Amino acid sequence: MIGIALTVHVLHRGEWRLAHDLMAAADRHRAEHEVRHVAHDLARWSHEHVQRLAAVGAEYGIDLDGPAGEDADGVLAALRRETAGAPGQNPDPGLLLLRDLRELHLAAAENSLHWEMLAQAAQAARDSALLSVVSDCHPRTLRQMRWTNTMIKNLSPQILTAL
Repeated sequence: MIGIALTVHVLHRGEWRLAHDLMAAADRHRAEHEVRHVAHDLARWSHEHVQRLAAVGAEYGIDLDGPAGEDADGVLAALRRETAGAPGQNPDPGLLLLRDLRELHLAAAENSLHWEMLAQAAQAARDSALLSVVSDCHPRTLRQMRWTNTMIKNLSPQILTAL
């Protein structure tokens, strides 16, 4: 069952990062009301997933109570490097939004794959508690992916042809 524990750990970290990234995107694009409000709601789902995974982790002997991933300073430093341009030049806000939506989509897709792996493992191990968590959480992750994909489809033509 080490494989299940490892996958729970990786998914816990992925959900924590997705929640953090959704909140950061909501803050960066606060003028885009749909992005701000929906990203906050989707981040709440990932926070719930983190809590549910921490409970599952405890059953597999791993402690997932603390924040997963990088410290806040490391995340902020990486964000500053990523968005920094030449002095006096700010990247186009539309392009930044598309980049954020792309990154959110890829993070949700990675989490979805881990949820699917856990579902298959839970069935093989006959672990009904784990299967219940997966059944509750994975559809939300799929919804996160659908939202980012829809936003990219809707915004790309306008943003990319305006440059």
